[in-house]
Amino acid sequence: MEDSISPNVREGWTGPGRRDGVITPLKPEDDALHIELGKRNNFEWWYFDAHLEGGYTVVAFFYAANPNPGISGKTGVELTLLRPDGRKTQRFIEYERSQFKASREIPDVRIGKNYMKVDYSQGDLPVYEIFLDEEELGFHLTYRSQVHGWKPGDGHSHFGGKGYFAWVVPFARAAVEGTVRDGDETFSVTGVGYHDHNWLNFAFQRIIEYWMWGRVYSENYTISYAYIKCNKSVDHHTVKVLMLAKNQDVILSTGEYEFIPEDFEFNEDANHFYPKSLTIRDPEKLETVMKVQRILESENMLDNFGALLRFAARRILRLQPGYFRLLSDFTVKVNHDDKVVEESGTTLHEIVAFKSILKE
Repeated sequence: MEDSISPNVREGWTGPGRRDGVITPLKPEDDALHIELGKRNNFEWWYFDAHLEGGYTVVAFFYAANPNPGISGKTGVELTLLRPDGRKTQRFIEYERSQFKASREIPDVRIGKNYMKVDYSQGDLPVYEIFLDEEELGFHLTYRSQVHGWKPGDGHSHFGGKGYFAWVVPFARAAVEGTVRDGDETFSVTGVGYHDHNWLNFAFQRIIEYWMWGRVYSENYTISYAYIKCNKSVDHHTVKVLMLAKNQDVILSTGEYEFIPEDFEFNEDANHFYPKSLTIRDPEKLETVMKVQRILESENMLDNFGALLRFAARRILRLQPGYFRLLSDFTVKVNHDDKVVEESGTTLHEIVAFKSILKE
């Protein structure tokens, strides 16, 4: 896709160019609390997911302040369970701000009885524990990191006087084990998981038209990426971040890569087009091609809005919010240490769009 670069947007790369010549190790405080609670347009959340043996997928959010329209600014937790037969249960549970506790030094968050915490005592790769139990769902999972934490540059993108967005990935890949409660049934699970952490001081839809993000897990390599298209208020700037790790070590951190979505198809549930093929290419290091095999989730986000907000979003703000979670087959080719290695597998990736992806 065509990339736009605005002189008013400052990304946090250490250089040279839009990449990191030196990859900065993640610190515990990077995954701690950053925002001022209750301050207008300050949002922050911790995201976890796990793709589990047996075909289940779980997604968990700890929100200091939720950025999503309709529940913007609310504190709470969100639990989603995708079952092997395609059935989905998703719950956002709001809490009073007084029931939120978080450290500014280490990853330690408590919202009511729900919590996330970290153990650094088992080597240089941390172990996270999350516990969420609300209504008919419950997750109690341990994530044993398999890749060092990463952030693109200093983790921040500054959009002139309009605000900033921060993104860090404490682990792009982890071995997951624990229990999941689905109604009256509780069962043990194992799988592979991911965790990232975001905070910002503007409403998404003011600047961002859409973003596509995901990761790739092959036998020896891990990829994490995001492609974020901004609107005309910042000259349609494109934020791109890409991480490549070999085993536990991050070997590439860059925004200088080709991102090629192709073979678009319209989905009525989301009221959006989505690409059935994605190619990510760094000319010196990497090429991965993803082919969508299944849509796990597709949602018209206007369906979650009240009538008044839905009218304002569609008629006044001209928003067309849609969401996809996709399952794809991939091939990856890596050139490292004068060797070219090809591997393959399946992966999950996502799209969130406030405007049409096809309108550049």
